[in-house]
Amino acid sequence: MPRLGRPRAKGPSTSGLTTEQDILRAAAQLFCEVGYGSTSTYAIAQAAGISQATMYHYFPGKHAILLALLMDTVQPSVELATSLVTGAGADDPPQARLRRLCEYDVRLLVEGEHNLGSLYLLPELGDERFAPFHAERERLYAAYRDLVADVAGVDPGGADALASLVFGLVESVILRRRREGELAADTPEFIADAALRLVGAGRRD
Repeated sequence: MPRLGRPRAKGPSTSGLTTEQDILRAAAQLFCEVGYGSTSTYAIAQAAGISQATMYHYFPGKHAILLALLMDTVQPSVELATSLVTGAGADDPPQARLRRLCEYDVRLLVEGEHNLGSLYLLPELGDERFAPFHAERERLYAAYRDLVADVAGVDPGGADALASLVFGLVESVILRRRREGELAADTPEFIADAALRLVGAGRRD
């Protein structure tokens, strides 16, 4: 549900985005380029083109902005994973379902304007206020484990080692992007191929 707030204090947005989107976009850039700890709410408001008071009508603090950004990196994948495990996509072959999730998840991590996955490394994420993000990430991992188990033909309880490898392979693009910058367009397909090989499935035709 969209957050509500009062009108912008500095006139209409010139970006074409909503005020909330302007705040998130400004914060994403500052968190990734300046650092979370070095970014103030005043700096975020200035970059978003609004007053600090207006920003607080959308987010109670910097942590809430970070949480929203983090959730955007995982919730779409959780929705797809849920469909692939128990929803409309659950009848597709296991290899196809795992491939689809890997490709989608990698694409989500590499195609955004900023490398938001790098925020996973922040020590501040140990704060209990980020528990919703950790819970969603656990849901995503559980879906990976179920899909890996289906592909490998093992019980989900015995698939943790393989699932951890696949999950780690997918999220390795975060550090690659941090080191290499923009990644090749075929990275999602390459990672998905590697993930399937890890669990004993061959390359697609």
